[in-house]
Amino acid sequence: MTEKSNTLYMVIPCYNEEEVLYETAKQLKVKYEQLIGSGLISSESRIVFVNDGSRDKTWQIISELHNAEPRFFSGINLARNSGHQNAVLAGLMTVKDICDMAISMDADLQDDINAIDAMVEKYLEGNQVVYGVRSARKTDTFFKKFTAEGFYKFMKIMGADVVYNHADFRLMSSRVLCELAEYKEVNLFLRGLVPLIGFQSCNVYYERHERFAGESKYPLKKMLSFAINGITSFSTKPLKLITAMGFIMSVISVLAMLWTIVVKFMGKSELGWSSTVCSIWFIGGLQLLALGIIGEYVGKIYAEVKHRPRYIVADFINNSESENISEEK
Repeated sequence: MTEKSNTLYMVIPCYNEEEVLYETAKQLKVKYEQLIGSGLISSESRIVFVNDGSRDKTWQIISELHNAEPRFFSGINLARNSGHQNAVLAGLMTVKDICDMAISMDADLQDDINAIDAMVEKYLEGNQVVYGVRSARKTDTFFKKFTAEGFYKFMKIMGADVVYNHADFRLMSSRVLCELAEYKEVNLFLRGLVPLIGFQSCNVYYERHERFAGESKYPLKKMLSFAINGITSFSTKPLKLITAMGFIMSVISVLAMLWTIVVKFMGKSELGWSSTVCSIWFIGGLQLLALGIIGEYVGKIYAEVKHRPRYIVADFINNSESENISEEK
């Protein structure tokens, strides 16, 4: 295996991560020194922090790290906050032509950096995609564990091809990154998009740690929005369910009409109003739910047809030079 074939770029999306960034850089530098020393990765490998429009000193810290250790640290500064998925994509697309493989990982040190060794080894064995998969959820609360596992199972039921208990900790070869660049959708859900690309893949299992410092950037509201985005981006089953519910309600309505006629002829038409009121509320709620689901899909179509850039790279600092870039994707 030549040196050129194992240049690794780590892509680390960052949003207000000043509390953890120094420690993340410290641990990753040690890991890179070990990997380079063992010959698993090239000395041209870099750790790339992607600043996703942070409001704290995140970009300042990234610049300091690059100036102090340009042979280890690089930085990408997005023009505005574009969201976690777009930040990951921005990093991957920026480095796809200068690396042989790239690993995306969050900055909070919850993903086990020791799993990087196994990921690189799996790549060198011929795998184009290596998924980091949680072996257990010991650090999660009951609610977090229940909702997360339920999400993956529900995605499977909805027809989306996702890797169970896998988030955004994964390795992809430059070949896969080039294919990923061909997917132009604005509504990004990388957990479902990467498996669609294909190529030989495998899993590396690890235990997730507690967040080193700071607060989670994915509260319940964002998690629910992320789940809805994933479902509506990769499955039309909710629309099919609406059709099925509409058919069932039509059958029930016909049966109710026949029952009303029978009761009328039996002379027992003085019935209570509760059944009528309940039926009206039920059907009204069902109609609003159906309109809401259809609205989600229409909204996605609206966002897609505008073809607005998913992110804009304002600055890319790599090696010992700084590049001012205004790249739209």
